[in-house]
Amino acid sequence: MSYFMPGWESLDLEPILAQYRAEGYARLPRVLSDEGLRLLGERSDQLMLGEVTIPGLFFQADSATGNYEDLTYGLGYQGPSLSYRKIEKLERDERFWAVIQHPLFARIAHALIPGDIAIYRAIVMNKPEGGGTPLPWHQDGGRFWGLSKDPELQIWTALDDVPAGGGAVEVFPGSHRAGLATPLGGIVPADRVDASGADAAAVELPARAGEALLIHNYVWHRSGRVATGRRRRAFSVAYMSAETKCLRKKGTPRSFVKVF
Repeated sequence: MSYFMPGWESLDLEPILAQYRAEGYARLPRVLSDEGLRLLGERSDQLMLGEVTIPGLFFQADSATGNYEDLTYGLGYQGPSLSYRKIEKLERDERFWAVIQHPLFARIAHALIPGDIAIYRAIVMNKPEGGGTPLPWHQDGGRFWGLSKDPELQIWTALDDVPAGGGAVEVFPGSHRAGLATPLGGIVPADRVDASGADAAAVELPARAGEALLIHNYVWHRSGRVATGRRRRAFSVAYMSAETKCLRKKGTPRSFVKVF
């Protein structure tokens, strides 16, 4: 079976990588085939519904109120539902693993990351039919991530059509060049958002199912709710140097899966 569209071997990456370096994001043409979309979409739903179980996966339910501040943590799988916000550790699933370690993604990662490459996380982000939870401006790094060096590359692939105004990723172009807004990372404080002009400068990135985005971990990004009756599932992988270490002191330090 082929998860990827034909022609990926000849894709010219130079203009894509140049935009990524300058603006903190770039768009790939459609990468996933119809069969790849079917297999990943089917597996996402099977995991949420408990039809397929894989030990060690991380689940987070969507907020009942639709407010980011009301998300709950640490509850794990809570029974069959298509309203989970997040499934993580998908490198443990053979279908998602086939995409994580695909040679096209290896080409991209090696062009941006020196040496051997591991993944920080492999995750499906789901916005259910009821609208989902808006994700405010944030950066994926900082002390909160607990790493010796923050990852810089995420490859985000749409598993459903994501129209404008329907939960599409929005970015603040070039914001990655200023580094972290706060040492902690994560959500960008409201006063920094107001001072930056991010809302006025935001670029929305609608995507068709199978298209992919390169997103720098430090570029400010956010996403809103979906229209009632639609879903928005996306598969995102954060690649990083295999030399990266976990600095967290509570419990056993995390180990990371080497892919390339």
